[in-house]
Amino acid sequence: MRVGVTIDLLQDVSLDAEFQKLRSFGMKSCQLVCWDRALLTDETAVMVCEMMKKHGVEITAFWCGWEGPRWWNFYEGQLTLGLIPEAYRFQRLQMLEEGSDFARKIGVTDLITHVGYMPENPYDEQYPEVITALKHIVQKCARNGQYFLFETGQETPVTLLRAIQDIGMENVGINLDPANLIMYGKANPVDALDVFGKYVRGVHGKDGLYPTDGRKLGQEVPIGEGKVDFPRFIARLKECGYDGDITIEREITGEEQARDIIRGKEILDRLI
Repeated sequence: MRVGVTIDLLQDVSLDAEFQKLRSFGMKSCQLVCWDRALLTDETAVMVCEMMKKHGVEITAFWCGWEGPRWWNFYEGQLTLGLIPEAYRFQRLQMLEEGSDFARKIGVTDLITHVGYMPENPYDEQYPEVITALKHIVQKCARNGQYFLFETGQETPVTLLRAIQDIGMENVGINLDPANLIMYGKANPVDALDVFGKYVRGVHGKDGLYPTDGRKLGQEVPIGEGKVDFPRFIARLKECGYDGDITIEREITGEEQARDIIRGKEILDRLI
C-alpha cells in the first residue's frame, strides 16, 4: 500500500503546482477529481499527461462529478445527489460517459462517482431505473477497459452489494471512504468490509464523526480524531487482500489542510 492524496482539477488552479505540492508531501499517487464538464477535453488530457510525466505522479483513479444542484445532507440530498433524481439523470450520465473517455485519454482505469441515495427497498420504483442507468455507464467503462467504482456514503453496505449484484458485470467495484460511512450514519467501515470487501478497488484516507442531527451529516475531522478505527481498518483491508493505495481526502483548504494531510500520512504510513 501507498499513501496518496486527492487532487482537484480546476480552471483556476495550476495542476503543475498541485503535483509539486503532492511530491513535497512525500507522495507519488493521487486520485484526480473533476466536477467541471468544460475541462473534460483533449487539451486538458494532454496537459494532465504532461504533468504526470514531469512530476512522476501516478493517477490511480478519476473521480468524476456531475452537473446540477447538490446538497450534502439528509433532506435536499435525497432530491439532488447522483443518478437518483430523474430530472438530472440523463445529463449526469452524459458527463460520466465523457469522464470515462477522459480517464481513458490519461491512462486511468478506475472511474469513481457518488451514485446518490440508492433506495434500500429493491421494490422502490426508482431502483430498477437507477440500475438501468448504472448498467449503461458500466458498459461504457467496459468498452474503455475500465472499472466503475461506487464511492461509499449514501448507501448502506447491503444496498451497495445488492446494486453490484443486480448490475451483474465484472467491471464494478467500490471506492471505500470509511469516513463517509460514519458521517452518513450508514455503517462501521471495518464491519462493512465483511459485506463488500472483495469489491474494494480504492480507499480514501478520511476520518469523521457520526451525525448528531437528523438533517445534517456528521463532521469530517483530521485522520486520527474521528470514529474510524484505522488500525483495525487497515488490518482488515489487508485480510481482504487489498494492496492498493489509501488516498487522503481532507475536504478543507489552505495551510490547515496541508498540515492535516502531512499528519495523516504519518499516521497511515506507520499503520501500513
